[in-house]
Amino acid sequence: MSLFSAKQEVTGLNSYGKPKLPPGQSKTEKFPILTYGSAPKVTKEEWRFRVWGLVEKEMDWTWDEFMKLPQSKLQADFHCVTHWSRFDDVWEGVMFRDFIKQVKVKPEAAFVMQHAYGGYTTNLPLHWMIEEDVMFVHTVNGQPLEPEHGGPMRVFTPKRYAWKGAKWIKGLEFMAKDKPGFWEVNGYSNTADPWKEERFW
Repeated sequence: MSLFSAKQEVTGLNSYGKPKLPPGQSKTEKFPILTYGSAPKVTKEEWRFRVWGLVEKEMDWTWDEFMKLPQSKLQADFHCVTHWSRFDDVWEGVMFRDFIKQVKVKPEAAFVMQHAYGGYTTNLPLHWMIEEDVMFVHTVNGQPLEPEHGGPMRVFTPKRYAWKGAKWIKGLEFMAKDKPGFWEVNGYSNTADPWKEERFW
């Protein structure tokens, strides 16, 4: 049975006014697991989240503390650089734009590096993270995020290819200058816009 449902027509615009199916993508009902290396095993009791770099004060949260932050739901699509897309899942967690209100970021901070358990990193401009519905996700379609997909928590970037949202997120580093993350160092696009097919440098 094929992963893709290529014959199923996907038309119209998404909630951001862009074509629902980006060029070069195919619809799938499945949720493939694509990870470099083995998946870290992190329990909610062990999980910690930290911010550092260009902030007035380094801060950290336990799982229970993070869950006390404003919670949101977002119905949005998921686009993988390996040419598949899932549609209309309901993602639940903390919006970055709500989270950032907890942090005193220095004026010179312009970029954010996401750090994950297992050593993975990925980078985005700070203003994109605020403007683009970036979310710290712990629940998908009413179910806890599975470890293979980045649970207990991952970052979701609905306007970028999915690698721009780190699985097993554990912290953010605020920076004045951009710095490529893991896949960016290995040739993947720094901007990762699915509608421009920005897959590689």
